[in-house]
Amino acid sequence: MKVTATQLRSELYQVLDRILDGGEPVEVVRKKGTIVIQRATSPRTARKRSAAKGNPDLVVGDPDDLVHFDWSAHWKPFL
Repeated sequence: MKVTATQLRSELYQVLDRILDGGEPVEVVRKKGTIVIQRATSPRTARKRSAAKGNPDLVVGDPDDLVHFDWSAHWKPFL
């Protein structure tokens, strides 16, 4: 499905429902280029990927693993 940015603005919730219900990607056509909006295969996976890209210091995984990690080889205190 192709829509202009103006059409997307006026029918935003209907378009989002189409994407979520049917899984059909939507192409938003603008003068600068085309943007494709589609449903992520797994919402949890998509959140992890976007969070990791946006914040490189983010730890993805079990935080309890950090508590039991041996930091002695990496610890270099300033004396």
